[in-house]
Amino acid sequence: MSFLKSQYYDYPEGQDAFGKIVATNKIAIGTGLAWSTCDVLMLSKPQGYLPTLARFAYNTGPMMGMATAFTLATLVSTNARGKDDKLNYVIGGFAAGAVYGAWRRNHVAGLVAGLFFGIAGAVKKLSKEEGWEFFPPIVHQQGSLNGVVHDFTLMKDPAAKK
Repeated sequence: MSFLKSQYYDYPEGQDAFGKIVATNKIAIGTGLAWSTCDVLMLSKPQGYLPTLARFAYNTGPMMGMATAFTLATLVSTNARGKDDKLNYVIGGFAAGAVYGAWRRNHVAGLVAGLFFGIAGAVKKLSKEEGWEFFPPIVHQQGSLNGVVHDFTLMKDPAAKK
């Protein structure tokens, strides 16, 4: 089960297709399950177990397809072109947009999604090349549930002076 711990950038671009697919699909599954839960509870409200599972599959499956299409298109374009640059991520973004357009049965939506995914991919690649974070890590700070013990006011109460 160590392949579940794989990250996208564990290997250079154009290598380890399976590890990269697992890494992108972990995010797609999480996003798909979260969106499917919102869809089932607030939008479609299916009655019964089978329609609910079908709704989860309807939403999560295409998201996994978009992640796989992005990964494979980026991998193939990297190996075919022999270059590791932002254009490979744009190509991957348009491949993911094509899957989105097929899912929505709307080629214009697929083109717009491909443009969005392509730009997001190019910015992500730029962030890796220049060393800054596209999504910075969340900083966990020490806190307390007992706020009465600490004084968080900006100014002391003037009436409380003694």
